[in-house]
Amino acid sequence: MTVNSTAIAILLISFLVMIFLRFQIAYAVALSSILCLLYQGLPLTTVCQQMVKGISSFSLMAVPFFITMGCLMGQGGISEKLIALADACVGWMTGGMAMVNIVASYFFGGISGSAAADTASLGSILIPMMVEQGYDDDFSTAVTITSSCEGLLVPPSHNMVIYAMSAGGVSVGSLFLAGYVPGALLALSLMVGSYIISKKRNYPKGKPFSIKAFVKQLGTSFWALAAVIIVVVGVVGGVFTATESAAVAVIYSLIVSVFIYKGLDWKGVWKTLESCVDTLSIVLILISTSSIFGYCLTTLHVPDIAANAIIGLTRNPVLIALLLNLILLVLGCIMDMAPIILIATPILLPIATSIGINPIQFGIMIILNCGIGLLTPPVGAVLFIGSAVGKVKMEKVVKATLPFYLCMILVLLLLTFIPEISMFLPNLLMK
Repeated sequence: MTVNSTAIAILLISFLVMIFLRFQIAYAVALSSILCLLYQGLPLTTVCQQMVKGISSFSLMAVPFFITMGCLMGQGGISEKLIALADACVGWMTGGMAMVNIVASYFFGGISGSAAADTASLGSILIPMMVEQGYDDDFSTAVTITSSCEGLLVPPSHNMVIYAMSAGGVSVGSLFLAGYVPGALLALSLMVGSYIISKKRNYPKGKPFSIKAFVKQLGTSFWALAAVIIVVVGVVGGVFTATESAAVAVIYSLIVSVFIYKGLDWKGVWKTLESCVDTLSIVLILISTSSIFGYCLTTLHVPDIAANAIIGLTRNPVLIALLLNLILLVLGCIMDMAPIILIATPILLPIATSIGINPIQFGIMIILNCGIGLLTPPVGAVLFIGSAVGKVKMEKVVKATLPFYLCMILVLLLLTFIPEISMFLPNLLMK
């Protein structure tokens, strides 16, 4: 083996070994990078330099703001209002509460941007409600965790900001716009799956549709939904940068949560900010350590080697696209979302663009792949949260989720091979 080959083996094998030994992902990334640098005889000051470089980004400042906004709105009493709005929209259908769950996740995802927050917040309310109305507990939990992935696609999503940074400056505004239609398509596919299962199991309908009730709930929920409008319109319209819009959204969320919905008092605000700091520390440590890992990959030319290896297997663009999705799905089974985006993007994006996939389209593909990964054992964080919230064994939840996996895979394939689904709004509004 050459020096480069040995260094690559040390980097990747040590990383995988530590992952399977259940090391914290940040430690696994950092330690494998340090071992690689030591073997190459490079100074360890490189570690500090790359960690600082990884988080010294103006665009990255949007991530803490978006997470803070999601925490404030999530704890500020808006969950019940969004559930009521979703009920007014689709509660009249067969399996009405499942439909409400899915539509509420679409609304809430646009505020929290987090599948875990969606599952914990909406799931704690909706799963008991569904069980009380006659829905099976495993089905209720499966609907909750799968629909929570809509929040990863619906802007503002801090994961989109992380991808934009990893991809070398992709437009955050274009990514925000690109997520709306895929998020709606995912919601629609899950609703179809829920409807079929609800028909077979004779799950109940809700109250008949009422325009009056819908308008009333829309008025009540307007203040929550306006946060998304501020961010997306501000970024797309060029009024704010992504970072500035996120900062404005934090102030707006604070006002709405404390003074309008009154779901938080000032003591509650401080507690919410404490939980934000915990989340932010994890995210920023991951970004900084992943920067070292990315440096090692780049200096060892791993992206070029990976591209040549995949192209060596086949030059068929359809097969290459399927292979990219398969790699991301496998990574999703053993890693969390942020590290996959940070580590896989520099390697796989050049391969994707070489077969004609737009970087924005590929960003949506990565996010949905990672979302599916959040639901798959052994490291599916949202799967564990849903199981805990629903008080259902994980094995039972996985079995109930199988039909919804098929719905999500179908949407993933449509996003992969029909670029217009992702690119329609960016092409229309970002020219």
